[in-house]
Amino acid sequence: MLQAARNAVHDARRIAVLTGAGVSAESGIPTFRSNGGFWRNNRFEDLATPQGFARDPLFAWQWYEERRRGIAAAQPSAGHAALVELEKRLAEFTLITQNVDGLHDRAGSKNIVKLHGDIWTVRCLACGVERTEHGELTELPPRCACGGLLRPGVVWFGEQLPEGAIERAITAVQTSDAFIVAGTSAQVYPAASLIPLALESGAQVIEINPETTDFSGEVAFSLRGNSAVILPQLL
Repeated sequence: MLQAARNAVHDARRIAVLTGAGVSAESGIPTFRSNGGFWRNNRFEDLATPQGFARDPLFAWQWYEERRRGIAAAQPSAGHAALVELEKRLAEFTLITQNVDGLHDRAGSKNIVKLHGDIWTVRCLACGVERTEHGELTELPPRCACGGLLRPGVVWFGEQLPEGAIERAITAVQTSDAFIVAGTSAQVYPAASLIPLALESGAQVIEINPETTDFSGEVAFSLRGNSAVILPQLL
């Protein structure tokens, strides 16, 4: 099956890729649902909703700053590197990610659709200005030059995706010859809806995941294992 999936990638002129938390986990970043994941000792209602942030922005920012420090210490995996190489080989390549850690950027990927935002951006709740903030923040909670409170540039529960993100993703999937789905449980929507969309559009769907998902029986190739191992093999 691996060889057949490799052939499908080799023959494709247009490829879209969807990555999830499993790809980042291979760089040492915990997933949200694992036993050692981010929600283990905290309620997501306190840390990943506008209401929770409004109640205690300092507590939320202390948690996000801890996450940022952990991510800064991590390195892109062989899976990240393989996607960079794949993009170089194709005229049309789109990387759609549910991850907010920026590891795809650090690895060198260019055409990225960030469905859930970016932890390295901050946005002012007063004037709306958004900027990138790498490195540790000097004060918590951080403030904008206008005096307004800054929030992490990630999508919280109940919020809309970044403007144009899902539209870009849909277009990339509908026009792709092959659609690679790596390191995602395919349970978070609307990202998971891209898989049946790819199937309806006639793309060869290649799933890479250590465990089976709801779509494993429908895709063309369901490869069991870590993306850091299998993605380089697809090249």
